[in-house]
Amino acid sequence: MSARRRRDQRGSALVDFTLVLVVLLPIVLGLIQVALVLHVRATLAAAASEGARLAATADRGPADGVARTRAQIDDALAGSFARDVEVRQVLVDGAPGIEITVHAEVPALGLGGPAVEFSVSGRAVEESPR
Repeated sequence: MSARRRRDQRGSALVDFTLVLVVLLPIVLGLIQVALVLHVRATLAAAASEGARLAATADRGPADGVARTRAQIDDALAGSFARDVEVRQVLVDGAPGIEITVHAEVPALGLGGPAVEFSVSGRAVEESPR
């Protein structure tokens, strides 16, 4: 390669890096956002199911299930992710049961800005005392 050609190429690596970064950075940030939302959703679903199982036991009630759900969320995530925790009695395959629903909001990249809103539920069949 001649000296003149090397001089013409000087600085082109910086331009290449900038152009690639403009395309690659939003893709990486988008993947991180999707992973964060899926992680929060799975964790909240597990907490709702755990709370419903506790509320459905013979010696416990709906308030115990909500308290367990909130405790699970606080242990695994920040409690601010769960906007609202609701409990209601439902029929699960024809049997009386408990359903706990968690309404959540995950901000963009966990920092603020536009949020992704969703709800997850957990159900359990109530135990009957013997």
